[in-house]
Amino acid sequence: MESEDLAKTFKEELVQRIVRNFLDIHTLRLIQNEPLWGYKIIKRMKKLFGIKIRHGALYPLLNSLEAEGFLRSERQTRKGRVRKVYEITSKGIQLIESYYDSLREQLQKIDINAGGTER
Repeated sequence: MESEDLAKTFKEELVQRIVRNFLDIHTLRLIQNEPLWGYKIIKRMKKLFGIKIRHGALYPLLNSLEAEGFLRSERQTRKGRVRKVYEITSKGIQLIESYYDSLREQLQKIDINAGGTER
């Protein structure tokens, strides 16, 4: 049982490292699933990946992703509150697909034990 707990801990730590290092990609992945606003993104990151993102880190990231054309936003009023809701663009989807392609290459083509030769 102890090794299962250790493996679970390692997995959680690795997921958190990946998400922190590719926060832009994982933010886009969340928004790809459904349009979201900042607070909801923060809550989802915490629930899914165990990562707490501060508003001061998230909103500049969202603004940058929007400026680069990966996201678009729209102000919406829900229950009397105005929210800036983000939606992914086709360019954002292409970035996510490139991320997946890169991961596949890293996992499938490079055989470290064989000196880096491709399979």
